[in-house]
Amino acid sequence: MATILVTGATGSVGSRLVPRLVRWATAEGSSVRVLVRDAARARGLDGVEVVVGDLCEQRDRARALEGAEVVLNVAAAPRGGPDEAAWAVNRDAALALGREAAKAGVTRFVHTSTNLVYGRGLGRPAVEGDRLAPDPAWGVYAASKAQAEEGLRTLGCELPLVVARLAFVYGQGDPHLAQSLRWAAAWPAHRRLAVVHHSDVAQALWRTVVTPGIEGRTYNIADDAPLTAWDLHTLNGRAHPGASPQEPFDPWEGQMSTAAARRELGWHPLYPSAWTAADARAL
Repeated sequence: MATILVTGATGSVGSRLVPRLVRWATAEGSSVRVLVRDAARARGLDGVEVVVGDLCEQRDRARALEGAEVVLNVAAAPRGGPDEAAWAVNRDAALALGREAAKAGVTRFVHTSTNLVYGRGLGRPAVEGDRLAPDPAWGVYAASKAQAEEGLRTLGCELPLVVARLAFVYGQGDPHLAQSLRWAAAWPAHRRLAVVHHSDVAQALWRTVVTPGIEGRTYNIADDAPLTAWDLHTLNGRAHPGASPQEPFDPWEGQMSTAAARRELGWHPLYPSAWTAADARAL
């Protein structure tokens, strides 16, 4: 039986992932352990072993890693927060956890990243082998995630690493879609945002945990259909202002090919578009 350590279990992605992970892991004879700073926030996560501690503290990471065979690093400082927190959690703690997991002999280290690590101007959807070149305009979140990936890869064969790059995550009551209007309100109606539902993030991450022989691989995870600024307004019950400047923009910015995840993980989105999720009342 494997013990799967999950970081970020009470965050936006983690809190929606862990209940599914517990069901799937239990069916496979495995168990789930979570590292959380606040035990009270983990009370709704049934069927898990709780380790109370801070991902940024070495002794807490050591306690969480003891006996773990798989690490699923979902922890992230949110976009728009202090730069210091982004560097500390998204890069420094992730790298420290990776180094310590390698020394502990874990069999799989899954690291969640973002589509924002790709640069602009590709002229097509990004594929996993593209160079990491996050635009400075995307802030510390993107830069810290890119540097974490690069640092983890320097560990080479010492760390059995798998990376999942997620599009803009939504669904299951997550306020992300509503929050998107803070900046999408200034977009022309046809500008597009790559998105992915929490259900599809969960099934993709589970597959990165259990699929054999994928060490060293990276996978893009996104819906089949991006959302336009017009869609974002409509889904939020708002009218697009219609007067946004029609400045040129890259139609491929943020868009990713998911062919590798489909081919190698057998992953297909349960909600190919946010409209499918809306019809299923899964927003």
